[in-house]
Amino acid sequence: TLAGYGCISHLPANAQNFTTVELKANFLNTAQEGRLHGEARVVHLGRTTQVWDATVTHGEERRKLALFRCTQLVIYPK
Repeated sequence: TLAGYGCISHLPANAQNFTTVELKANFLNTAQEGRLHGEARVVHLGRTTQVWDATVTHGEERRKLALFRCTQLVIYPK
């Protein structure tokens, strides 16, 4: 979801939408309670693809719970 919001807000001019073509997830830890923090950062913004890294952390010490890399295909009207 984090990468999706990033992608949709950075679509090139005339692009209509996007779809996820690859997603890799690494689950590193668990959290039983408390707040989670998510952040996505762009790795590549191209005309046809975008690549995003997302991280989910827990607590004030921001312990890493999960890492994601998403590749998005930019869709243009026919």
